[in-house]
Amino acid sequence: MAESYTAHPCSMTGPLKCSGLECGEGDNRYKGVCDKDGCDLNPFRAGVQDFYGPGKTVDSTKPLTVVTQFITTDGTDTGDLKEIKRIFVQDGKVFEHPESKVPGIDTQHNSITDDMCDAFKTTMGDKNDFKAKGGLKQMGKSMDNGMVLVMSIWDDHEANMLWLDSTYPTDKTTIGGPRGNCATTSGKPSDVES
Repeated sequence: MAESYTAHPCSMTGPLKCSGLECGEGDNRYKGVCDKDGCDLNPFRAGVQDFYGPGKTVDSTKPLTVVTQFITTDGTDTGDLKEIKRIFVQDGKVFEHPESKVPGIDTQHNSITDDMCDAFKTTMGDKNDFKAKGGLKQMGKSMDNGMVLVMSIWDDHEANMLWLDSTYPTDKTTIGGPRGNCATTSGKPSDVES
């Protein structure tokens, strides 16, 4: 129903078994070592509501390949991370991530950059913990240590996954709130678990 990719930097590099405040649990969300919100690029949320999903430009009812590129300042594996791009391949066609259509920003974006994050966070009224935790450069430092691809099924007891494919917060109908066509009553953990 929707797609989004998100960078989540942490203020430390290397493994950490956190507890309490450093985990950012509960009301301490922004006091933890990692940016829990992250900087996301979801075409629907960014004003392009006809790009990804059933019957849309990239039709999620058919097989597709998703390519995510991590681009550094000098084009090498050791340069600072400056951009994360995503493209889609379906039926032999390549689809670039569309340019955003976010009202009120000077430059529209089709990839995650620090400038994109700053503009989106400001316009959408979101706290910019991404920048406070070091942005893409910091994310790149963590990647230098090596990462493992983990795939999981989420049953989000906090927000019912509405942040991905519905309206979240449920009363935010202005830019940044609508993230997909799913109902605000969807995504209940009990449905996922059953």
